[in-house]
Amino acid sequence: MPKKTSLSVLGGDLVALHLLESPKLAQPITEFIGGRHSVAEKISGSRDTVWLDKAQTTGFLGVREDVWNFQIGGYQVCAKWLKDRKGRTLSDDDITHYQKIVVALSETIRLMAEIDRVIEAHGGWPGAFQATATA
Repeated sequence: MPKKTSLSVLGGDLVALHLLESPKLAQPITEFIGGRHSVAEKISGSRDTVWLDKAQTTGFLGVREDVWNFQIGGYQVCAKWLKDRKGRTLSDDDITHYQKIVVALSETIRLMAEIDRVIEAHGGWPGAFQATATA
């Protein structure tokens, strides 16, 4: 029997991810490939890899397409973060931070689907949030 999860628990998980405080962030789902002191030049995504250069020799392997395309506030998060650093050499801390962002987005996508399932199981919108009368 599947474990039941409340919306408050799922919401707490989302908050921890978005504040970059979730323990899940300690386990990267991407691998940085190429030189350790890489400059963000031409940011692109293809074949589950985010590339930092035109030659597509340096980047982050394992960034799923849904994560690469995920938007918040009209911005494609994975692209914007790197484009804001265009022309800079990414430090080890930058690389680690980006990998945490990828995990946070991947988990956000998963949690959004789980939240939708919980809401649907309780009557959908707005039924899941309407108070029921007690006798």
